[in-house]
Amino acid sequence: SMPSEMLIKIFSYLDTVSLLAVGCVNRHFYHLANDNGIWLKIYSSCFQPKKTLWKMKSEQTESVSLCCAALHDRKPGYWKKEYIFKQIAVVKARVMQLVKPVDPYTGLPCKNKEAMKASGLSWIIVLKDKIGKEHVMEEANLSFKDTSVTILWYSTDWPCLDILSTLKLFGVIPLLPDQSRARSKNGPRYRSLIAEYHLANLTEKSLEVGADKLVRLFCLNSGLVVGLWKVKNEIAFVMTSLHYHQLFERSTLGSATVKYALPPHKPLLDDVDPEYGLHDYSLHLDMHGRSCTYLCGTFKSLFCRKDDIADEYLKLTAVSLKDNTKHLPLIGTPSLSWETDVFKGNVKDCYVMDVTLLDEIGKPFWCFSAPVCMDLSSTASGLYDYMGHIYTTDYADSEGKVCVELVWLEETKEYFIVNLVLYLSTKKVNDWFGTNY
Repeated sequence: SMPSEMLIKIFSYLDTVSLLAVGCVNRHFYHLANDNGIWLKIYSSCFQPKKTLWKMKSEQTESVSLCCAALHDRKPGYWKKEYIFKQIAVVKARVMQLVKPVDPYTGLPCKNKEAMKASGLSWIIVLKDKIGKEHVMEEANLSFKDTSVTILWYSTDWPCLDILSTLKLFGVIPLLPDQSRARSKNGPRYRSLIAEYHLANLTEKSLEVGADKLVRLFCLNSGLVVGLWKVKNEIAFVMTSLHYHQLFERSTLGSATVKYALPPHKPLLDDVDPEYGLHDYSLHLDMHGRSCTYLCGTFKSLFCRKDDIADEYLKLTAVSLKDNTKHLPLIGTPSLSWETDVFKGNVKDCYVMDVTLLDEIGKPFWCFSAPVCMDLSSTASGLYDYMGHIYTTDYADSEGKVCVELVWLEETKEYFIVNLVLYLSTKKVNDWFGTNY
């Protein structure tokens, strides 16, 4: 029953986040909260006026950037949209400046962590049950590496696995980034869908990558891991590792229901000869748990001749069995650490592998970050320089495969990488260069 003029006066004292929130109360409040007078005042106070159209000839002078026509000739909500778009543009420009410097080893921006902080970017897990109710899990823990960020969610309020239907991973940015210093969970935010999984028959359909006394780890597509309690078979935690390459695009440019689609790659015209094969490729490899790094190195001058192409894959060898001078030791024993509100643990023979493969001009060609496991090989070692058990780690997706072979040296209690080979799909290479291998 309060007059609209009085409500508008009250609304004029609200900050932008509160003003957007009050507009969600009902349709009447929405129209009042779109008042151009309120939003023009907010816009003018935040951004430098472009020009002065008139001044009052008195002791009190007032400069305004726009005349009264700016209020009356604009549709309701015009200055609200202008303010939001301008705020987003300012933050986007700041982020673009941060991601310009590129690391010569990884071919990726050097200041990803600072760029994420400037944009207010975060990630959430949304669990949807069979009756349509959503359970939102905010991020709990972040771990940054050279080429990826690992996110861990844990809570004492996970819903029962039996009633869940889907799990969705979203990138989230505040609608008003400058207001995001405290990352308010109740402020206006924008969701970008990164991945969606169906949880029916999770243990039967998903790959088990490891276990300890308390939990079992199941890997879903795109490198997301669900930890289940062994006794109750319920969710203990969820963890994912996201590669920095295309991280911002996937986390910000999708919608709440549709994932961001990568634009088609335009082949560059250069001197690549299909008969010559691939040359001057670089691989940056990071093998890590959540907080510790077991191996971080760069392998340059990788190549593949056309004669080496087999079974629709091009082979790039970074570490060869035959060349023991390039065999590499791991620092520590690979394991994947986890924690909840009460318990914590380490799953042995399991770690996160970050692969960044750059083409001959230093452009990211194939990148991923995914949890992998080490399997004891039944094949006897044919290496005379090492006496120990052989372990293998394999990863595969639609673009290629990675095969790692390790030897466990009992005397020194360490692993040595004795073979590291990448297999690139010929379809991926053909699409990239516009050639026909």
